[in-house]
Amino acid sequence: MEKLVYMLWKPESVSAVEFSASMRALAPDLTAAGASTIALNVVDEHVGDGIQARLTRLDPPLAGALSFWMDCADDRGPCEHLLNALTARIAGYLVVESVPLRNTTSVAALGTRTPGINMVTCIEQPERLTYAAWIAHWHGEHRKVALETQCTFLYTRNVVVRALTADAPPWAGIVEEGFPADAVTDPRIWYRAEGSEDRFRANLQRMIESVNAFLDVDRVESHPMSQYRMT
Repeated sequence: MEKLVYMLWKPESVSAVEFSASMRALAPDLTAAGASTIALNVVDEHVGDGIQARLTRLDPPLAGALSFWMDCADDRGPCEHLLNALTARIAGYLVVESVPLRNTTSVAALGTRTPGINMVTCIEQPERLTYAAWIAHWHGEHRKVALETQCTFLYTRNVVVRALTADAPPWAGIVEEGFPADAVTDPRIWYRAEGSEDRFRANLQRMIESVNAFLDVDRVESHPMSQYRMT
């Protein structure tokens, strides 16, 4: 089995509400085309004020991210055909998934929205680091810092093996982190520091130092989205 992730841009003439509905309606056709364990992240009306947390250089910005598993990624053509029919652009990646923190507290029935906000972050490997050093920090020290300083209920890492579509941005990793909705607009909740300014400053500093150690922050794409586990 192989995991595929597709970053999605919506047509300009389609609203966020319409785009979310059309992508969720694709699940049966994707399943018939060989996809399984389909999950959609999408910028829809439920993101609300959380959109303030978006970090992007893209114009237009990402509208969603769809992931699924296939027996063989070589057979992805029919799935890409379905996506291309409803999007302005897609960027596909073959990835290796790891789940340092599985969601056991903010769960929802298949096809319905997961409570909270999913931060979908696309990252590049800085030229200053070897691949081994980059992975070592991301999967070692940064995992520890992220889980200890943030109020996440989900942490999924996708290491990019290779791009599957032409002109895909040079992202080397795609991360999903689930947060309570109020954390996305309140950094003291985000950093587990309600009522403690000292804890907030300490946790924020740890995160800044860890991120700067393995990323060029000005090349990070981070988008608040709604998550729907479809199958």
